[in-house]
Amino acid sequence: MEKTTAIILAAGAGTRMKSKFPKVVHKVCGKSMVEHVIHVAKCSDCEETVVVIGHGADKVKETVKDDVHFVLQREQLGTGHAVLQAKEYIKDEGYVLLLYGDTPLIKADTLREMIDYHKENKLSATVLTAHVDNPYGYGRIVKDTAGYVEKIVEHKDANEEELKITEINSGMYLYDAKLLKESLDLLNNNNSQKEYYITDVVGILNDKGHKVGSYVLEDMEEILGVNSRVQLAAAEKIMRDRTLNKLMESGVTLIDPNNTYIDAQVEIGQDTIIYPGAIIKGNTIIGNECSIGHNTRIENSIIKDNVEIQSSTIIDSFVDEETTVGPYAYLRPNSKIGKKAKIGDFVEVKNATIGDNSKASHLAYIGDAEVGSGVNIGCGVVFVNYDGKNKHKTIVEDNAFVGSNCNLVAPVTIKESAYIATGSTITKEVPEGALSVARQKQRNIEGWVERKGLLKNK
Repeated sequence: MEKTTAIILAAGAGTRMKSKFPKVVHKVCGKSMVEHVIHVAKCSDCEETVVVIGHGADKVKETVKDDVHFVLQREQLGTGHAVLQAKEYIKDEGYVLLLYGDTPLIKADTLREMIDYHKENKLSATVLTAHVDNPYGYGRIVKDTAGYVEKIVEHKDANEEELKITEINSGMYLYDAKLLKESLDLLNNNNSQKEYYITDVVGILNDKGHKVGSYVLEDMEEILGVNSRVQLAAAEKIMRDRTLNKLMESGVTLIDPNNTYIDAQVEIGQDTIIYPGAIIKGNTIIGNECSIGHNTRIENSIIKDNVEIQSSTIIDSFVDEETTVGPYAYLRPNSKIGKKAKIGDFVEVKNATIGDNSKASHLAYIGDAEVGSGVNIGCGVVFVNYDGKNKHKTIVEDNAFVGSNCNLVAPVTIKESAYIATGSTITKEVPEGALSVARQKQRNIEGWVERKGLLKNK
């Protein structure tokens, strides 16, 4: 089977973005534009992906986590020159798919269909095109009487008849690899910009008697490029709508899609309800029949079935089945909450495991801890984990009861079924089944306020 190699051009500075970062690392629905294109290339059955980098090359490398080859275009001398930098990866057989790092809306299905069209029609190159009502500014597709692509004419170079053409060039192509490699050696920069244009390959192939076809897109949105913050926001809206529509079609209820923000890679199960203002990002997986309340933020977390989350923040954490979180809870990284647990309002958890059927109903800080099953954490409890230099761990075993307004000073262990009296500061281990009281005995000093002259007139 002949292989397809994807070459993604990502060397441009993107000056209209007004950013210190290269254009292609700006994110659309939680993922950089270039990563979207890499993902689409791989989903289009490309066995190898080459990314041509230039401006901000180190930042692009740092951003891309996929297994790709990077080649450096030291000077930006045109699209043809950019492809030439990847010549060592162009084989003498198979195909080359040319894409752009700033067109994140292209779909894998479209590219697969174009590849099939190319093979079925035995073409030497295929241009991805679209018909538009207003083609101003786009390169026009000029065809011969047989319907093959004869040349691509830029808007500024088009004559009166060519300006009437409504089929425009997307800039994306599929080539027979060997013919592309041969054509690259014939490119020249005899133009006003003194640049090497990949569009000239079409003319070179025609001069040699090869067939160049066009695969016409149905959805013009797929080829929209991003060159400014305004266009970035437009791409974000299009991709978000795609993501939300896909979720709704799979059985997720979105109360108000216009005010719901979910990254493209997020997975959500059937009969889960998402309320307005929710922001769900990264590699988050949410199970079936959950309720994600308004203004909840979830990032890179796993939420199992039948979980209710009200107006809370969950980052890099795990919440097991039938647990309730919030309102206004904060699960910081590496929090693991068990089944049928309760993390109530204004409870903060960080780097801690909380077992099944345990609850911290309100106003508690649980950091660097291992909390067992069936544990009650009262209001105002603080796990005192930091001594000014190092973090220490607190262990609360199964069925323990920690009363309100207690401090557990780590490292310390509360053994199984132990009880901590309200207002205690615990610094030593509490034995199994014991009651620990660590507070001063109350003493009332009669008349103290009057003697100090603090008594207010009645």
